[in-house]
Amino acid sequence: MARRALTGLAVIAVAAGVGVAVLRGTGPLPDPEGCSTTVNGHTVLLDTEQAENAALIAAIGVRRGLPARAVSIALATAYQESKIVNIEHGDRDSLGLFQQRPSQGWGTEEQILDPVYSTNTFYDALVKIDGYESMRITEAAQKVQRSAFPEAYQDHAEDGRALASALTGNSPGGVFTCVVRHDVAAESDDLNAAGLTARAAVVRADLAGAFGKLPVGGFAAGGVSNGHREGSAHYKGRAIDVFVRPINTANKRKGWALAAYLVAQADRLGIEHVIFDGKIWTAGTKSEDGWRDYDPGDAPGSREVLEHRDHVHVDVAD
Repeated sequence: MARRALTGLAVIAVAAGVGVAVLRGTGPLPDPEGCSTTVNGHTVLLDTEQAENAALIAAIGVRRGLPARAVSIALATAYQESKIVNIEHGDRDSLGLFQQRPSQGWGTEEQILDPVYSTNTFYDALVKIDGYESMRITEAAQKVQRSAFPEAYQDHAEDGRALASALTGNSPGGVFTCVVRHDVAAESDDLNAAGLTARAAVVRADLAGAFGKLPVGGFAAGGVSNGHREGSAHYKGRAIDVFVRPINTANKRKGWALAAYLVAQADRLGIEHVIFDGKIWTAGTKSEDGWRDYDPGDAPGSREVLEHRDHVHVDVAD
């Protein structure tokens, strides 16, 4: 089954199968890899591939300025149609995350199997429905999909709402997390023209593909040599800061959407750390602990900057 690839971008391909999510934290064995969120007492478990696709669907909604309700509808639809997996088969000529049909005008097979394209075409159809924001999720989804089982989408409404809230940043504070133990190949220390390693450059391009143009920094042509804590990945060209200034409710929401997306893609992109709003997520065994409080120590400077209140930090494995 095909993993998604952002059109026109280089991505790190990781083969993965679709599995059933397993409850975590039981017994002495390490937690299984995968992602989870709990919003208003409702827990959703996803395998890694499902999480990557769900986070992309949410990111595109954020990029388009759509309400979280639109993302809830899209996620519930993808749950019902494909289990949020970009499958290459389906009923008759149905394909992809939303099981869209070339014969029904949704696009070519190649286009539909591009999750960015298929998600945008779903949203294109959804926003044309007058009053979709106030409809039951299953009713709005049915007006787009025209399924033979119009009530089936409601089975996934609660999961869709919880995921959408977490992945769009409407439920902040690191409620979306993943267990990731990636084993990535070592890469060259060489920096590109922008001052990033190849892996960090892929992360930068991937973020732009999902969210559009973003204000980024923390790197420079030839590398950076000051302005960060001792031992910072910025000095190796392995780190990027995405700014969400000024600090306010809307930017905090966007910051958590970015942070959740990065954690969801951590396995695929070889991401090591994500830091935002006084919280840190780390790949490897520490990922079992989810988001932890981040302590910048006694470094000089503004606490807002040191605690990453105004920017999302991401760095990659070397």
